[in-house]
Amino acid sequence: MMVTLAKLVIGIITVLSVNSTNGYKPIQESNKLTALYTSIDTVKDTKATAFQILENKCNVCHQKRDKRRVFTLENMNTWANDINKQVFIKKRMPKGKKIKLTSKEYQDLLTWISSTQNNQNGNKI
Repeated sequence: MMVTLAKLVIGIITVLSVNSTNGYKPIQESNKLTALYTSIDTVKDTKATAFQILENKCNVCHQKRDKRRVFTLENMNTWANDINKQVFIKKRMPKGKKIKLTSKEYQDLLTWISSTQNNQNGNKI
């Protein structure tokens, strides 16, 4: 048992040392499109997370009190500046004592709002 383990360790060390002497270079991202696609996926994930917060914490009230401002995936980016103003600057939303945003939810909304303002393509995603 011990001999087998020693042979295994020696084999692993040999393979690692051979690979390191072959001039192994880490894969580098050479394609700018890869970075762009990654950022687009991140923005989409950020938007989906923000939408869940808007749906669960905001639309509950908006559906009853202000149906013109119900947030959907299609319209939420157009409301980003207003949400920023009402939630973060004026601290008017969410109203009432029942619905509170967690610190993570605040951060997720800020991340999404910033992604709508800093979109690399200049296009809405």
